[in-house]
Amino acid sequence: MFLANRLLEASTLALGAGVPKGGVVVDVDLTALWPIGIFVVLLFTLKPILFDPMLKLFEERERRIDGAKLAARKMDQASVDALTKYETEMRKARSAGNAEREAQRAEGLKADNEIVGKVREATAATVTAGRKGLEEEAAAVRAALTAEAPRLAAALASRVLGREVQ
Repeated sequence: MFLANRLLEASTLALGAGVPKGGVVVDVDLTALWPIGIFVVLLFTLKPILFDPMLKLFEERERRIDGAKLAARKMDQASVDALTKYETEMRKARSAGNAEREAQRAEGLKADNEIVGKVREATAATVTAGRKGLEEEAAAVRAALTAEAPRLAAALASRVLGREVQ
């Protein structure tokens, strides 16, 4: 019967009779229910077998991605905190090192000043002793020259005059 209806429709369409112009003829019969039935059967069979596991897989993947993002944020924050702590500790260590270096430097300068002071005192004492010794020697030489001055004067006059002077 279906085939007969189709042939009738095709012949009337070919002749152009009985069909309003610009309209579409839709023949609804029991064959239209087959695709709908197959769709419903596939929907109810594939949903628990295919769609639900796929949705669970997608949700699990999304959950893991969010977990990985959260873990990455936590690690990033931990690294920022560690860097801040490191920089703070380095500042403290540098400050302590600078203070220690300045203390050692001051101590070295103090020891240097003490040594230089002792050396200056020793040098001053040596110079004073040397001057005193030179003055004593000069006084002794003067005394000796003073004692010998008349004899040397007589000898010098004798040479200049060419005769003996008394």
